Amino acid sequence: MTENKNTQGFIPQHGGYRNLITYQKAEIIYDGTVYFTNRFFTRYDRTIDQMVQAARSGKQNIVEASMASATSKETEIKLTNVAKASLEELLIDYEDFLRTRKLPIWGKEHRLTMRFRELNRTPNATYQTYIKAVENEKPEICANSMICLIKIVSYLLSKQIQHLEKDFLENGGLRERMTKARIESRNKQNNNYGKR
Repeated sequence: MTENKNTQGFIPQHGGYRNLITYQKAEIIYDGTVYFTNRFFTRYDRTIDQMVQAARSGKQNIVEASMASATSKETEIKLTNVAKASLEELLIDYEDFLRTRKLPIWGKEHRLTMRFRELNRTPNATYQTYIKAVENEKPEICANSMICLIKIVSYLLSKQIQHLEKDFLENGGLRERMTKARIESRNKQNNNYGKR
């Protein structure tokens, strides 16, 4: 998906979600969750659908927010927050998995959390970047790796929401842009009329 650019009118550039790190990592979380649930849950366990849907919602709401940004900053902010909420729900599912199996949940200072942070700095990371962690033979490493990824994306989405709020306060939304464009158009017509 390329960004939709409008250099003439009042509808701003929008739709470049594939360039967002939040989208790229949310896609990895989705793929990892599909793998994880197929591996660790029995075929008809309702948890599979719940986790996969939460992962999908996280990813898809980033897409919807990006596309909605053209005409509604309010919708963009709301959907970005829905993406964050969906991933938080997914985070709890991974924590539940570890807790109910009496496996440790890594803290911030855990050596493997620190290692995961280093791995996360890899530019243009894909699923393959994380595959040894996400598809590790140990369930503890699989689940905690997914938790690390979700926490990273959740943090980035919080920052994204703050940026959207700031942008709205500084530049307004569609109505302000429409009014400004109309005034500029009217002024241009009046100037052209005056030159005749």
